[in-house]
Amino acid sequence: MGQEPMNYLFFFPDEMRAESLGCYGHPVVETPNLDKLANEGVRFDQCHVQNPVCSPSRCSLMTGLYPHVAGHRTLWNLLQPHEPSLFRYLKGSGYQIKWYGKNHLYSEDYLQEIVDEDINPEPEKNVLGMMEAFKKSNPFSADDPRYHSFLLKPNTEYNAESTETAAAFRQASAFLKSEAAKRQPFMLYLPTLLPHAPYLAPEPYHSRYFGKELPPLRPAELEGKPSYHQYIRRYRRLHEIKDDTFEKIQAVYLGMIHYVDYAFGQLMKALEESGLADRTTVIVASDHGDYAGDYGLVEKWPNGMEDVLTRVPLIIRTPGNKSGHVVQEQVELFDIMATILELSGIEAEHDHFARSLVPQLLGASGDPDRAVFADGGYDRREPHCFEGDPVRDFWFANNKDNMYYPKAQQQQEQPESVSRSTMIRTARYKLVVRTGETNELYDLKNDPGELSNVYNDPEFSSVREELSARLLTWYLHTSDTVPRDHARRRKNESSIQRQGNGEAK
Repeated sequence: MGQEPMNYLFFFPDEMRAESLGCYGHPVVETPNLDKLANEGVRFDQCHVQNPVCSPSRCSLMTGLYPHVAGHRTLWNLLQPHEPSLFRYLKGSGYQIKWYGKNHLYSEDYLQEIVDEDINPEPEKNVLGMMEAFKKSNPFSADDPRYHSFLLKPNTEYNAESTETAAAFRQASAFLKSEAAKRQPFMLYLPTLLPHAPYLAPEPYHSRYFGKELPPLRPAELEGKPSYHQYIRRYRRLHEIKDDTFEKIQAVYLGMIHYVDYAFGQLMKALEESGLADRTTVIVASDHGDYAGDYGLVEKWPNGMEDVLTRVPLIIRTPGNKSGHVVQEQVELFDIMATILELSGIEAEHDHFARSLVPQLLGASGDPDRAVFADGGYDRREPHCFEGDPVRDFWFANNKDNMYYPKAQQQQEQPESVSRSTMIRTARYKLVVRTGETNELYDLKNDPGELSNVYNDPEFSSVREELSARLLTWYLHTSDTVPRDHARRRKNESSIQRQGNGEAK
């Protein structure tokens, strides 16, 4: 794939589910620029994340490790300097890391090692910006059951050039056209905010899909679902909504993705104009999906394992790839790490579970027998993991008008609704096992919307037992990793032996 060092442009929008893109089969949404990338590159049809929340998913992405291996299952436990990561490998091999967007990945000390400049926009600005938008653009009064639906109204100050996505892309485009981009190989990382809730897009994208005939939403109040379904609806008062709010949420979510596609198109123009496209690998993926009105729910949930949360786009265009190739078999999001390392000629120095997708980029099929896995949720013994701590999370735990207040209250008052959960998904079935909560089993061939939980159905008992055994085997294989560097012990043992022989004191 070429002798010159490979550059990388990694676009990583937050909360973008795969099924809501045109190239993944959505019949209405317009995503021409992402569709074009899929036609030129390779599209992975079934890419699943290792956790349905941003920080844990990103930690797995960078390490090739499942959340349970090192306790990266919360918003607060970010990667620490003693832990390996993709960006450290790249930087140690001479890459410059250019980062424009949110963090939610590295601890402050580690972040300063990785990047040579402040990331922009800063994470705090992202959070404050969402809070400000929620208050300023919320069309409903606080006593309206739609107030905490995340559905906002557009405003004239929020346009296509004023979003944090646009700001990040302007910086990225300026870098691509700079001399610095030509002097040293780079990883241009763009972890931008949209289409993250609240549901608000610049016009004309915000209203673009109002009145369109969209695919029907997955219904609410289904039997056999874990308790967080009913609790989210109760704490946000979503169960009281009787109008078309959920359909509007879905429409605005699609409008947000349409806007993201527009902005991505502008970035691709800058890459072409830079003259670097022929030695730059472009990767598009996301950390997790969004309910966006499906099941009568909004946003995401720490132990939610529905495909609308775990299945994300993965499109890779690299010099020499098989154009338009579609990999139908399942892969995991953290496979990106192993793929980039192989394309860069870098060998990982730590044990991990990611698989390189380079053969698939050249036209190979995937592994039809591969299962994908995800961890989520917390135990009651882990109060430090739950959102809504009155001290740490004072900015939303004690403010009823805050958009995250219902989530905080639910996790504090109904901890079983966010219990530890693990998913195994094969090409045909999905099993979700929970601690003290409702387990789930779905026949994805006959029930792709995950509407009928057959966990207790006798007809599926053999499937349940087989998947449970496979899940246990997976845990045995991945429960921990052993450091590869044993040099220190060998050095100490040699020193002791010399002392015993009188060679050293």
